[in-house]
Amino acid sequence: MNFKLISGLIIVCLILIFIIQNIAIVEIQLVFWTIEISLALLILILLSLGMVAGWLLNDYFKYRKKIKSQMKLQQ
Repeated sequence: MNFKLISGLIIVCLILIFIIQNIAIVEIQLVFWTIEISLALLILILLSLGMVAGWLLNDYFKYRKKIKSQMKLQQ
């Protein structure tokens, strides 16, 4: 099997175990808002936001590198 697939499955399993063990309700305060949410759900939301941010930054840096290489070719 593919090494990336196996390591990805292991990481997903560890994340799921961590989430299942942390199902307590926590209170989140942001400026004027107060929200009570399950810690597991909070972890899942933050993990998803981090993955999306990493994906967007990766695309941005690839785009910048492509633009720089095109500018060098034009000179």
